[in-house]
Amino acid sequence: MWRFFTDPARLARWWGTAELDARPGGTLRVAMHEGPRPVMRGQFVELVPYERLVFTFGWEPTPGAPGLGPGASRVEVTLTPDGDGTTLTLRHSGLPAPLEEETGGGWAHLLPRLGEAAATATD
Repeated sequence: MWRFFTDPARLARWWGTAELDARPGGTLRVAMHEGPRPVMRGQFVELVPYERLVFTFGWEPTPGAPGLGPGASRVEVTLTPDGDGTTLTLRHSGLPAPLEEETGGGWAHLLPRLGEAAATATD
């Protein structure tokens, strides 16, 4: 599961075309596969391999992009071993109230795609 956040080719399987530097202070840029194709941009804040990663989150100003500037919010991902799998806990904070439901819906759409990509990975 870890590599699906830190490897651009794996991240592209579930979220969008990615450019990233997986280290504290490193950039994260994801061009979404769907919708008006907004571009998410942030920075990695914390990386504890195979356990936790934190990154800032926002949108490049493009038509159709939500009104949240690059790096304006924070995403915390915790990975916990669970039998033969992994439990992923995601917390997205710092969102303005009007974007909370939309962003929650976005993650609700993306996380099952992540699970499918991880479950079918052969590399």
